Amino acid sequence: MAKVSAVQRDLKRRRLVKKYADKRAALKAKIMDKDSSPEERFQAVLEMSELPKNSAKERIRNRCAVTGRPRGYHRKFKLCRNMLRQLGSTGQLPGVTKSSW
Repeated sequence: MAKVSAVQRDLKRRRLVKKYADKRAALKAKIMDKDSSPEERFQAVLEMSELPKNSAKERIRNRCAVTGRPRGYHRKFKLCRNMLRQLGSTGQLPGVTKSSW
């Protein structure tokens, strides 16, 4: 199990990303707009820098839904490799069977 604080920190980041997504996208579009004046673009950069760092999508860490483990993560199931193997072997994941040949 991962530390509870690490999992909660990641959940907080996810909430912040959701909260500031529209504002961040608008500022990003203004910064990338080549038709606007350099002053407007610079002002947008300053506004974006005032937003919380944790509201950036890149700061989210994919974690296992069961254990909170950050490594060995499978996106399709939102599980780490250990839980994927354990739940797949017991038949608790639909469509997943243990391979044998």
